[in-house]
Amino acid sequence: MRQQDIPVATPGMVAQPSIATFDPQRLPEPHHPTDSVALDDLPLNRFHLKIAGLTFGAHFTEGYALGTVGYALASLNRQIPLDSFWMGAIGSSALIGIFLGSLLFGWLSDRLGRQRIFLTSFVIITLAAFLQFFATSPVELFLLRVLIGIGMGGDFTVGHAILAEFSPRKHRGALLGSFSVVWTIGYVAANVLGLHYSDAVPDAWRWLLASAAAPALIVLLLRFGTPESPRWLLGKGRAAEANDIVRKHFGPHVTLDADSPHPEHSSKRGYARLFGRDLIRRTVFNCAFFVCLVIPYFAIYTFLPAILKVVGLSEGFGADLLLNAILVIGAVLGIWLTIKLPRRHFLIGSFAVTCAMLVALSVLPSTAALAMILAFAVFTLTMSAFSNLVGVFPPECFPTEVRACGVGLAIACSRLGSAIGTFLLPVGIARFGFHATMMALAGVLLIGMIVSIAWAPETKNLTLRDASHG
Repeated sequence: MRQQDIPVATPGMVAQPSIATFDPQRLPEPHHPTDSVALDDLPLNRFHLKIAGLTFGAHFTEGYALGTVGYALASLNRQIPLDSFWMGAIGSSALIGIFLGSLLFGWLSDRLGRQRIFLTSFVIITLAAFLQFFATSPVELFLLRVLIGIGMGGDFTVGHAILAEFSPRKHRGALLGSFSVVWTIGYVAANVLGLHYSDAVPDAWRWLLASAAAPALIVLLLRFGTPESPRWLLGKGRAAEANDIVRKHFGPHVTLDADSPHPEHSSKRGYARLFGRDLIRRTVFNCAFFVCLVIPYFAIYTFLPAILKVVGLSEGFGADLLLNAILVIGAVLGIWLTIKLPRRHFLIGSFAVTCAMLVALSVLPSTAALAMILAFAVFTLTMSAFSNLVGVFPPECFPTEVRACGVGLAIACSRLGSAIGTFLLPVGIARFGFHATMMALAGVLLIGMIVSIAWAPETKNLTLRDASHG
């Protein structure tokens, strides 16, 4: 370019860009350091993993504490003979406690906050588990196991709620579904320990039961300092506190949307709110599908030795190891399926598969041992996989104001159903036979599938606010 072609700015003259080279569309996008990001859309960070770890550690402890009781009872019975009443009472004591604790602490968590119950539940579990070592009578052991169950019921309720309220939607299903995997690992660890040490010393039952206090104490100590759920605070009108927590753990540009209660039901609180016109279908669905899932689960696996003999697997370490391996594999598979599949399709399809496998067990002759083993293996794998959804659907289906109540009611109903199923299974087998009883349990799963087809919402990829109001 020649020098005379270069424009020269003179005093009072504003330099103008060359029209030939200026294109507004080529300008880079402006960067706004104050762009906000919704809490539901954040990537996973260390704080998410910390909250997940604290809830997973709790479920390991709970699976472990429930898994030790079967082997401990066999050891206890040799030292302090128990009649059938006390065997049944102690065996079901934790389920009774979970029923009571989930109702009580679900209500308290929605009124008083998540963080207090997050700590209190494990204070109860740790102390009661430790005191089992000093039990001197079936009555004392029964009461301590009920207390452990009460703590577990509170932790199931608040753990699901607090993790759901902190987790981003992209990862919420995997995190909530992982509860089942960790619980299963704890349960299997207790089984392995019980198989090896239940006969080691006369007081083996004391050591087995009290050993649950060790992981419980670790979880309790790590939970100190856990913040309150900002969603709960915002729902209570404490916006400044909620925003302080969000800024501290997620950054200054993260926003938090509150659930907007339906004006028709804004005056209702607690469990009454769950039966308002906008939530009653969600409430019935979560209670019904949970109950229909756990009735066959607890009934069959409580009386597993008798079931294994019928399907052609002898009782012993090999069969127990195989079953535990299938349970763990199924639980891990369930996480992957929760990520990949729509929640609704996964639930309905799993009910269909498990129902079909129990129908097969009910119609196959006893001589078809291989087919019965295969059907039972598929049933176990599928049941373990879609059990993950009991940790996903309830917290995603209810608004923050009653999330803990909704989760607590679903858990309470499930434990009532599991107790009924556990009681009726041996009665059914004795009176009607194995095949008829399996057909009845298949009918329970069929009801669960029908309820899911009619009422199961699709909550995958929705924000927590949209999922609970969809």
